[in-house]
Amino acid sequence: MNLLNGVIKISDVSYLIFSIMIIVALGYLLGRITIKGVSLGTAGVFVVSLLYGAFFYEKLTNALQSAEIAHNGLKIVENLGLVFFVTSVGFIAGPKFFKNLKNNFKSYILLGVAIILSGGLTCVLCYLIGSRFETDKTQFLALMDGLLSGSLTTTPGFSAAKETVRNVFSSNAAMANELESAVTVGYGIAYLFGVIGVVLFVQILPKIVHADMDEERKKLASVDTGAVKKNNLRLLDIDDMGLGAFGLAAVIGLIIGNIRIPLTPQGLSGTCFSLTTTGGALITALVFGHFSHIGRINIMPPKSTLGCLRELGLMIFLIGAGVAGGANFVKYFKPVYFLYGALMTLIPMIIGFIVATRVLKLSLLNSLGSITGGMTSTPALGTLIHVAKTEDVASAYAATYPIALLAVVLVSQFMIVIFA
Repeated sequence: MNLLNGVIKISDVSYLIFSIMIIVALGYLLGRITIKGVSLGTAGVFVVSLLYGAFFYEKLTNALQSAEIAHNGLKIVENLGLVFFVTSVGFIAGPKFFKNLKNNFKSYILLGVAIILSGGLTCVLCYLIGSRFETDKTQFLALMDGLLSGSLTTTPGFSAAKETVRNVFSSNAAMANELESAVTVGYGIAYLFGVIGVVLFVQILPKIVHADMDEERKKLASVDTGAVKKNNLRLLDIDDMGLGAFGLAAVIGLIIGNIRIPLTPQGLSGTCFSLTTTGGALITALVFGHFSHIGRINIMPPKSTLGCLRELGLMIFLIGAGVAGGANFVKYFKPVYFLYGALMTLIPMIIGFIVATRVLKLSLLNSLGSITGGMTSTPALGTLIHVAKTEDVASAYAATYPIALLAVVLVSQFMIVIFA
């Protein structure tokens, strides 16, 4: 990009950084707009990122001189943000997480499975209805599986769907590649509402039920606080800001998250399950946050550091995912596909809320925290923390998330295997 007849020239990596900063500024301005008490908040960054990807992605690839470099650069941005966010959430939730999990273990399992199964059944119903109007039913099936993953904003489910397509149709490489592309298209179309829908849901629902947020915070505290153990030892900090402990937790989490567990007779060469970067970093940070020290060495970063890294991580993650998603959204968008994806987001949330509040008798904030975990929605958790004005909701998210993660991977695979 040349300005003032070439006096100012922004290209290569500088153009990527320049684009990110523009998105940050405009995104937070958009997120600040409030209509009847509802705002996008940090998700405003995601909306601006999508628009940037839709209209300026080609300019970005030209500036970086390669579509592959642009793609990989955005993946690095997305995953770095994800690690920052979920590791921060794990540390924040850690001191209260295990008590909360002990008290509500069965509820979290049931709720996580109920949310994902309702999403899967909605996907099956949409496929059975929509396939009557499609000429290529196999391609439509792959697209619907991608819509399911996008509507639940789950990268592991998306990866599992593509891998299953590749394995089932391994005898026809050209067809397998075409179906993998269909999965990607479906994921991109549904991802927008998958993010925005859950973000708006956790803001609008408390207003619909006229919730007294002060009272709801007290209910949440009575469930999961318990007495956080105070340590009278004089602890040694790795560094004043706690970044050393944060980095250590993230490294261990990345290793744990990439352990592969085979799900098919093909072993490691077939379909495998892993906690992924998100799950590994989250679980490790929960453990670090729970114990807070090893001997006399402090492994718990200060609250101010965690709050900063949580917001920074969410912002970076939304930029990486949004710009890449925006490039595909306009290219492959069809209103009916968007409708299918919206249904796969809305119905699981509604069913999850009914199960949480009516059947399991969870409090409002505990229910919403569990729903963000069951929907595997990282952005919605960030919004819920702002809405609830307490980070205690992260405990419910962290408890439901791993269950939902495993369930959505299995459902994504079964969709292809059963109907192909």
